[in-house]
Amino acid sequence: MAQEVSLDLGERSYRIAIGGGLLANASTYDGLPPGSAALIVSNTTVAPLYAASLRAALAGRYAQIHEVRLPDGEEHKNWQTLQLIFDVLLEQGCDRKTVLFALGGGVVGDMTGFAAASYMRGIPFVQVPTTLLAQVDSSVGGKTGINHPLGKNMVGAFYQPQRVVCDLDVLSTLPAREFSAGLAEVIKYGPIADMDFLDWLERHVGDLMAHDGTALAHAVRSSCEIKAAVVGQDEKESGLRAILNFGHTFGHAIEAGMGYGVWLHGEGVAAGMVMAAELSRRLGMVDEAFVQRLTTLIRRAGLPTKGPILDTQDNAGRYLELMRIDKKSEAGEIRFVLIDGPGKAVVRGAPDALVREVIDACCE
Repeated sequence: MAQEVSLDLGERSYRIAIGGGLLANASTYDGLPPGSAALIVSNTTVAPLYAASLRAALAGRYAQIHEVRLPDGEEHKNWQTLQLIFDVLLEQGCDRKTVLFALGGGVVGDMTGFAAASYMRGIPFVQVPTTLLAQVDSSVGGKTGINHPLGKNMVGAFYQPQRVVCDLDVLSTLPAREFSAGLAEVIKYGPIADMDFLDWLERHVGDLMAHDGTALAHAVRSSCEIKAAVVGQDEKESGLRAILNFGHTFGHAIEAGMGYGVWLHGEGVAAGMVMAAELSRRLGMVDEAFVQRLTTLIRRAGLPTKGPILDTQDNAGRYLELMRIDKKSEAGEIRFVLIDGPGKAVVRGAPDALVREVIDACCE
């Protein structure tokens, strides 16, 4: 039996379906906007596994079902790859009632959403996330976009999907490293919003690592509930929604500085959360015990707790340079999501000298 989480955005509201066997079940897609054509956007890794099942589930709903397979990896989240989606839409004469289906992880979902927001100034799309990270974070909330060589997700749009389909069964084919990367986005919800959830994660991280179905369903549902509640209050990140970026200011710098794809997004976020927690401690907002508690949980999830060296001459300076390009920066001031007591997050700046100390202490 599928569980559902609703994201309330008025006329743009939609539901998130969570459970096993959803991807290949035709009834999963009942109630979507009608159209004569669908385009399945996937990548070279995921498409051979699941594209045929999705196509079969959609066969009675659309007269034409097209498909495009993108190269796999964060390093391909760019203009050149985005054009491949537009090429198929235009070559096939797709109109504005064509429905896009994003079948893949966060990169596929972000690019499909951006293509949907842009093609003919907006066509419907559905998220069918196949990674844990995408199911608990990137597929929910309508952030779409691509990377620029100077910054991650700097070109994009807020554009909500018609539905999100989280089939837990597809996680069984996820490589261990990708699965752990997804756990980083699960873990972040505890410190920023729900310490009871953090308590639960500490008790069940072993079950999650073992892919226990009951634990996975609880983690995905709880993550989606927290994110839906935040996005429902602040869809376009004018205030509250920014807390969802806990660990991301440091994490995005790691991704950009190492070269997209060298560190997975969740790996950067994991080390970034430790850095942000340590910065919070040095600002007197949390104690050492909290930092150690979070660090231990991240380590148990198979994730890095130390950032990489980006520049042997001035590592902290390189981090600061990259973080000033981050979307959360304001007038050149870097904005960090910090923990103002367990379960409560704030967005604020911090002195460069203190940030340098944190980076020096938290990188190796």
